[in-house]
Amino acid sequence: MDSSLRLFVNQYLGVVIAALVPVVLIAFLSIPVTLGGHPGEMRAAVAPITQHMT
Repeated sequence: MDSSLRLFVNQYLGVVIAALVPVVLIAFLSIPVTLGGHPGEMRAAVAPITQHMT
């Protein structure tokens, strides 16, 4: 493999990984918070009733 091609591939993969890491972290941290737990976990049978202040 040519040295310039190796440099290009390394830089390209670095940019791709640097772009994907925040996306993956946000997805795996925000989805469980939004759902109130991880997908597939058992939910409580009796959920607390939320009341609006209207």
